[in-house]
Amino acid sequence: MMGTSEAVAFAASAPVPPMLPGVLADLAPILDHYGYAAIAGLITLEDFGVPVPGETVLIVGAIYAGAGRLDLVMVALLGFLGAVVGDNIGYLIGRVGGRRLVEKFGRYILLTPERIGTAEQLFTLYGGGIIIVARFVEGLRQTNGIIAGLTGMGWAKFVAYNALGAALWVGLWVCLGDLAGAHINTIYPLAVRYQTYLGIAVGVLIVALIIRALVRRYRHRPPSSATQ
Repeated sequence: MMGTSEAVAFAASAPVPPMLPGVLADLAPILDHYGYAAIAGLITLEDFGVPVPGETVLIVGAIYAGAGRLDLVMVALLGFLGAVVGDNIGYLIGRVGGRRLVEKFGRYILLTPERIGTAEQLFTLYGGGIIIVARFVEGLRQTNGIIAGLTGMGWAKFVAYNALGAALWVGLWVCLGDLAGAHINTIYPLAVRYQTYLGIAVGVLIVALIIRALVRRYRHRPPSSATQ
């Protein structure tokens, strides 16, 4: 049996994750206590609209893996499964519950009727591509499954694009978190800054796509008949 001195030495040699900046530090106790379950559970909840920090816990999990506290493959696998399952729950909510249910409760996840209408236009015009892009955009990530269900997108098509988007999203953050290691305090502010720029760029792209679609619809509208 291990003696007291050996136990103390073993504890001292155990991997210790780096000090975390910003909101990452707030999630450290949750990950310390619940581990893999926190990663899978929070990502699943976030991906059908529940306002929880799924993306952030994925990043912290990858940082812990880089410090030897968690297994990187398990973090990536559970992150991917949580993302796919969560989005499919959202898809079922949109597909089975319909517009009436979403409009009634959507305000709790900032999904207003106006935003639903805009998102439906985008999904109708650009379908799968929007699902992949939405994975990287706050707000769209949490609601893309619901909107896909509302628009009647085929489930097989949704699953394929959703899985691809989830794989790219998980791969990006897991790699960044794992590589960050002890340099997280330097890398984190840069990641937050460029994520903001990416969100702005995607927002501009979405507005441009909507304007383009409206212009095309106006140009192809049949001329109204002359009044008698």
